[in-house]
Amino acid sequence: MTSAQDPFYIVKDEIQESIDKLHDSFHRWEETPANSGDHLLLTKQLLANCESIKWQVDELDKAIAVAARDPAWYGLNEVELEKRRRWTNIAHKQVDSVRKAVEDGRKKSNSVNLGPSGMHRELMRLPIDHASQAGRSNNYAAEDNDDFISAESDRQMLLIKQQDQELDDLSISVQRIGDVGLTINEELIGQERILDDVSMEVETTSNRLGFVQKKVAMVMKKAGAKGQIMMILFLIVLFIVLFVLVFFT
Repeated sequence: MTSAQDPFYIVKDEIQESIDKLHDSFHRWEETPANSGDHLLLTKQLLANCESIKWQVDELDKAIAVAARDPAWYGLNEVELEKRRRWTNIAHKQVDSVRKAVEDGRKKSNSVNLGPSGMHRELMRLPIDHASQAGRSNNYAAEDNDDFISAESDRQMLLIKQQDQELDDLSISVQRIGDVGLTINEELIGQERILDDVSMEVETTSNRLGFVQKKVAMVMKKAGAKGQIMMILFLIVLFIVLFVLVFFT
């Protein structure tokens, strides 16, 4: 993925543009007389823009943290991740320095006690520039909203991509479990067939032994004592032969 297609660099460029505008506003703020209407309005705008940019950079940090969990999936490496972290750190410092300077300037302005005539002039001048300043404020607010929507969209895209990867992994795991289940089922069917064959062999052998026992009983009734002894010996030999045939063949 090229830098032009990478969501990080798209959001980074938009945030950097907002930071550049913030610096331009800060320079105007420095050149504007303290305790004037323009100065007070710029102070509010700068603080609001600092908070907005800080939030956007924080969201970008969260996106970097998400990508750091599996850099290979997003086509990144540790060098690129560190480069992105350095940029967000620099962005935080730039915004914090502007905010600190503006807050310090506001505290100094609040400590200055204006005279009645000066205060009257400032209050009279505020409505004159209010429309133009409000227009610029609305423009900056619209740009900040666009930046916010873009950053949120990119963050959601990263989250959706991560969820898709997790769903793919879960699907693979479920498929593996299904394959194992089919293998176990086939094995059970094979074992059942073997048991059926063994049961049939046992039943056949049992029937043969029953038939032989009946014949032996009939012969023993007809034979005498010697004949019975001979018959018993014959049966023992026959049993041994059958045992060998059944269990060793």
